[in-house]
Amino acid sequence: MFWNEAALSTRTNSASGTLAPEGITADASHGLAPYEYRGAWVITASGECDLASVVPLREALRAAARKYPRVVLDASAVTFADSAFLNLLIHTHQTGTLRIVAPSAQVRRLFEITGVDSVLDIRQTIEEATAG
Repeated sequence: MFWNEAALSTRTNSASGTLAPEGITADASHGLAPYEYRGAWVITASGECDLASVVPLREALRAAARKYPRVVLDASAVTFADSAFLNLLIHTHQTGTLRIVAPSAQVRRLFEITGVDSVLDIRQTIEEATAG
């Protein structure tokens, strides 16, 4: 399970230390941990996000973009990403407001190499990403 399910005033992501808002519990099915926070839909992805594994994330982002004005992707625990992941993020960005939170070092490097870091809205924390 990605998020600590214990009732703590401040919880952290076990892989990266990213703060989860107080009172949030998440279902970690398909390696995703989605929840609503401050009117935004937050999806926490972990592990590999490539052509072979991106389908659940694509479905989650599409559904979120149709329903919420802001979609936040916590990418702090993504260990590998490829062009399928990049294409998904760009497409989601074009259809609504997508904010990426604390991308892992591998994902940050991929963003820098491809120039996507100048297109996507990248934030440091979920609090910052969900603020107006």
